[in-house]
Amino acid sequence: MSIRVEGLTKIYGQQKAVDEISFSAEPGVLGFLGPNGAGKSTTMKMLTCFIPQTAGTATVCGFDISRQPLEVKRHIGYLPESNPLYTDMYVKEALGFVAGIHGLQKPQKRIAEVIEQTGLQPEQHKKINQLSKGYRQRVGLAQAILHDPKVLILDEPTSGLDPNQLIGIRQLILDLGKTKTIILSTHIMQEVEAVCERVIIINKGKIAANDTLQNMRSKNGDKTLESIFIALTNNN
Repeated sequence: MSIRVEGLTKIYGQQKAVDEISFSAEPGVLGFLGPNGAGKSTTMKMLTCFIPQTAGTATVCGFDISRQPLEVKRHIGYLPESNPLYTDMYVKEALGFVAGIHGLQKPQKRIAEVIEQTGLQPEQHKKINQLSKGYRQRVGLAQAILHDPKVLILDEPTSGLDPNQLIGIRQLILDLGKTKTIILSTHIMQEVEAVCERVIIINKGKIAANDTLQNMRSKNGDKTLESIFIALTNNN
């Protein structure tokens, strides 16, 4: 298993943001869904070693997130929802900086590859602060895959993309999912149906569903994923 999570918990004061969740993920694309405040981003931040868990364990490529955080980070690529970028840098300059952090061999060759993969060729010589939101999102994705990690955690990776750009990035995610383990968090159900093989739905810090997309729909009378999501997470 590329990712194994057992009893993972995060408590803030009196609130359990994540409540003893357990799941595993193998190569392919896993949709990680939930309403705002359900615990998705908190889970992803724990898996990427940005914040510590309160209880439970998790491993990424066999490395423990508590005891081996540097090894976890070497094997993981993370695109957070906020997509932090050095906006005063040029695109290739920023990717070169990230390549240096990872200590890549032949960085210029790898930078050229990810620029082509993410469709950044037309904008590669611009400063990041001159880019549209969609192209900034592509830079964030390029940074996440630059060191060729075995695991990718993508939080709203297609935010700000127009329909034409969306097709290209969806295909890239599908292609990457052939050899990598990808956790994809998004509110766009059509996106999940287009690229995900398996879906986890989290609500109020607990897992409400965990199955293949096909099984989830067949168990619910072939309803759309959106209908299933609403039924499991509507707390009114």
